[in-house]
Amino acid sequence: QLQLEESGGGLVQPGGSLRLSCSASGFTLDSYAIGWFRQAPGKEREGVSCISSKDTSTYYSDSVKGRFTISRDNTKNTVILQMNNLKPEDTGVYYCAGDRNFPRLEITTAQAVCVLVPQGVYDMDYWGKGTLVTVSS
Repeated sequence: QLQLEESGGGLVQPGGSLRLSCSASGFTLDSYAIGWFRQAPGKEREGVSCISSKDTSTYYSDSVKGRFTISRDNTKNTVILQMNNLKPEDTGVYYCAGDRNFPRLEITTAQAVCVLVPQGVYDMDYWGKGTLVTVSS
């Protein structure tokens, strides 16, 4: 069965760090564009950070740029989201999603995934069930 699973969420104080992992079962992630999305209470889903297949491009939303880093660990078939200097506004459920044949557009694939998927223009092949991140003192 093909599926994605997120892990690493939890409660952290402002200024702290968390490391989220997106693991795949049944397929190899390095051929997939991967996006990390978050859903905060009462807010629309946001593309936080995305990476294209073969790591040709990465994208970060303005709200997390300089604090979050997306990377792949192909030996473990996972995509990592390292989150540093967390803020209360980072609170939400974080989902990872993967797509193998995302359309080629004029913008980078990573930017397209992060921006156009939350807008409903495109969807991803696979979604995880999410992991909750709570940033609070």
